[in-house]
Amino acid sequence: QVQVVESGGGVVQPGGSLRLSCLVSESLSNFYKMGWYRQAPGKQRELVAAITLRGTMNYAAFVKGRFTISRDNAKNTVYLQMNSLKPEDTAVYFCNAQSSSITWGQGTQVTVSS
Repeated sequence: QVQVVESGGGVVQPGGSLRLSCLVSESLSNFYKMGWYRQAPGKQRELVAAITLRGTMNYAAFVKGRFTISRDNAKNTVYLQMNSLKPEDTAVYFCNAQSSSITWGQGTQVTVSS
């Protein structure tokens, strides 16, 4: 059974940075796409960024130019580098691994507050 574990969340001031990690229990080559999503209180889960097996990346409009998704195949890990964080980025951030099914992690809390 695939396991996905997120880490790296925390509390940061506006304008600060965080790097989230998503560790997968299998080779990333088993998944055609890896994605980062977020869910703020009272809101629906939304796509933040995704990266395909071939390395194609796409981003939500609200993070373009601030967030970067990357992958380290040797470490079975996908990263989300978040810069210029805003209070509205506060949410639980989830990673998923997409193959014939989708496996979600448990999420990591990101709080942007002064």
